[in-house]
Amino acid sequence: MTDTTPLDLAARIRRLKFRSWHRGIKEMDLILGYFADTVLETLSPAELDQYETLIEAEDTSLYNWVTGREATPAEFDTELLTRIRTFNHLEGTLWPRKG
Repeated sequence: MTDTTPLDLAARIRRLKFRSWHRGIKEMDLILGYFADTVLETLSPAELDQYETLIEAEDTSLYNWVTGREATPAEFDTELLTRIRTFNHLEGTLWPRKG
């Protein structure tokens, strides 16, 4: 799904942010929510398509791919998933810092 107008794009990003923060498990809320709030506006329409496909995956599987507990299936093993892993590692959102 590729929206073309700025209004459509803004609505799409708002929807994706909401979906990122309202997952089935809290860990995925944190991982995807922080990523979405920080990065979604910088993604290309093709990357937004990838993100939308990625967040359709089941939470436990997605969590295991992001944390490296399971091998990522080829269709989800994208540069975008690598960016999510790197972002969460660098930003500390997998285990937020206290203080």
